[in-house]
Parts: sequence; structure tokens; C-alpha cells
Amino acid sequence: MLKLILDILSVPAILVGLIALIGLILQKKSASDTLKGTIKTVLGFLVLSGGAGIAEKSLGYFGTIFQEAFNVQGVVPHNEAVVALALETYGTSTALIMAFGMLANILIARYTKLKYIFLTGHHTLYMAAMISVILVVGGLEGVTLIIVGSIILGFVMAFFPAIAQPTMRKITGTDDVAFGHFGTVGYVLSAWVGKVLGKNSKSTEEMEFSQKLGFMRDSSVAISLVMGVLYIIVAIASGHKFINTLSGGQNYILFAVLQAITFAGGVYIILQGVRLILAEIVPAFRGISEKLVPDAKPALDCPVVFPYASNAVLIGFLSSFLGGIVGMLILIGLKTTIILPGVVPHFFCGATAGVFGNATGGKRGAFWGSFAHGLLITFLPVLLMPVLGNLGFANTTFSDADFGVVGIILGNIVKLFIK
Repeated sequence: MLKLILDILSVPAILVGLIALIGLILQKKSASDTLKGTIKTVLGFLVLSGGAGIAEKSLGYFGTIFQEAFNVQGVVPHNEAVVALALETYGTSTALIMAFGMLANILIARYTKLKYIFLTGHHTLYMAAMISVILVVGGLEGVTLIIVGSIILGFVMAFFPAIAQPTMRKITGTDDVAFGHFGTVGYVLSAWVGKVLGKNSKSTEEMEFSQKLGFMRDSSVAISLVMGVLYIIVAIASGHKFINTLSGGQNYILFAVLQAITFAGGVYIILQGVRLILAEIVPAFRGISEKLVPDAKPALDCPVVFPYASNAVLIGFLSSFLGGIVGMLILIGLKTTIILPGVVPHFFCGATAGVFGNATGGKRGAFWGSFAHGLLITFLPVLLMPVLGNLGFANTTFSDADFGVVGIILGNIVKLFIK
């Protein structure tokens, strides 16, 4: 039963589909409307997930080729990898903290001013796993572990959407949708940097192209071309023999070009999935907010902001990745743990940082805000690893900013008051 609950709650499509179903039922919609709204919500998440899977696979090739091309070794932050390791030892406590943490989130939204319901199920699982690890390493166990962990999880699920909401209003132009992704500190930092450095800078979506470059207005074409250049550079630097081991003998330049266009295709699918979700989940969620949690807002995954500034998505990814490379070079100079720039977190989180930076500071905000984000998610893992016990010695760690912030603060509190 515990495993079934964990499986349901950790699958975003099922979780959000259930939320839509409950909302439509509470609004007393007809059976046909309820069925249609629920299925389209689940479908939207599956489309989004499919696009993310395509993009991640392509980025996986890029990361592998990058490490080979420039001969760097170190820790690669990757949420899924570190959580898989954590669940082997802390699976039961993680499941319980996740389940009761979601209940705590609803209660906090019901009885406080933090009116946000966090709906990104997989990130809820990741945060529950990290909290479980840190509390167990700190000496907590049994009922105390579950209660403390659930309250902490429920609070951060409501708190982080709250600090992102002022910028979300600027991005979306409404107050209907909130932001639910545990990289929020990095996005808020990007928005702040954008506000400071981006005065009078035009939006990335107002970028002017000559008639000869008019095709760059199509975001899919622009992403394909820019990523194509990057893929070809790292492919040439790594050598055709190495690429042959990945491509099954396909010409290494052709392989690079196809992977770049595949990545652009993944981003296109993600955007279509987001549009489908927003069309269904926001109206359905009103039923829950009206009946159970007045004025509550659904906090959704980071791609929810991508359609609002598609140029900022690409700028944010590239700038965040550049920040990751600069951060890596600094760590090499300091002769400490080297954090390699993980392409997947720099894309999803860096792209989001670009949208947030653009909302407050236009093109300059998107670039410098994302660059600051790239530095942040490079240095935070170094400080996080010591508080994760034996898990800190793995060759991977949590990648997104909020995991670092929550983990470092919680780990030091545990050391101070429990150990």
C-alpha cells in the first residue's frame, strides 16, 4: 500500500489528473466534461514528459561528449540519480514524509497566507528524500522523524511558490497560476539580478532580426541552429572515434546536427504539453480552491513559464551553462570538489531563470540573471554534500538551488540542536 501511494504521488500526470478530477467534481461538472478535463490534463503532462524525455536524452549525449572533449572529471549533480541511491536506504521514511508532507501543504494553504498547493509530484519526492536523509543522519527516527520531516516539506511546498509569485504575475500577466519547482531561489535571484542590471533593456521577445534572419523568429529553428553549433564544436573536440561509440557508426557531424534538432523537437513538444495543461488545470483547480482551500493557486512545474518567453528559454540555458563552466573553473582553481555543469539542470532551471530574468530586466536580465543562476547551482552542491552523510560521497548530488538551500540550512540546524 505504501509503495502504491508513493507510485501515485510521484507521477505528475496521475497526481495532477486526480487534482483536476476532484476540482471538476466539486464544480458539479457533467460526467462528459469531467472525463474530458481529467484525460486532457493527464494527456498534457504525458506530452510534456515525452518532450522532456526527448530533450534529456539529447542533452545526455551532449554532456557525455562535453566531458570527453575537455577531459574533466568530477561530481555531476543529477536529482534522479541521487534520489535513486537515497531510496535504497531511506525509502520508507521518504514515502511517509512525502505523503504527510502533501497533507501538511494543504493545511498550511488552508490556514495561513501561503495559499499555494505544490503539484510537481516528482520534486516533492526528491525533497522528501533529501529531508529524510539529513534528519536520519542527524539522529532522528520513528514518529519524530516523520512528523518533523512532513512539517518541513509541507512548509517549503508553500513557501517557495510564494516568493516566486510576484515575478510569476509579471510573466503570465495573471495571478491564477503559481510556480512549483525546487529551483526557486535561483529564479528569484535571476529576477533580482535582472531588475538591477536590466534597466531599460528590451524583452527577449522583442529582439529584432533583419529580413535575411527572419527565420530566427521561429524558436524551434533558432534553438536548432544555436544548439547545432554547440553540438558540432564538442563533437569535433571529442573526435569522431568517440562519437562512433555513441552513434553506432553514424557520421559524427551528422550525429551532432540530428541531436541538436532532436533537442529542439523535445522543447517544442514540452511547450505544447504546457499549453494543454494550462487550458484544463486552472479552471478545474478553481473547484478545489472554492470548496477546500479558498483562494489557493496551483503551483506547477518549471516548463509552465516557457511559452511566455521562448527566446529567453534559449538565452537562459546557454548563459546558465556558461556560468556553470566558469564556476567549475573556479572550483578547479580552489582545488576543492569539482562540480561539472549538468546539462539537464542547466537547461530546465537555466531556461526558467532566463524567463524570470527577462520579466524584470529584458535581454540583459535574462543573460546575467541566468549566469548568476549557473554560478549558484555550481557552488551550492559543494556546501550541500557534507550534510548528506554517506550519500555525500556519491559521484552525484542534488542539482537545483532549493535543495542546496534547504539542505544546508536544515543540516546545520540538525548539527546544532540534535547531534
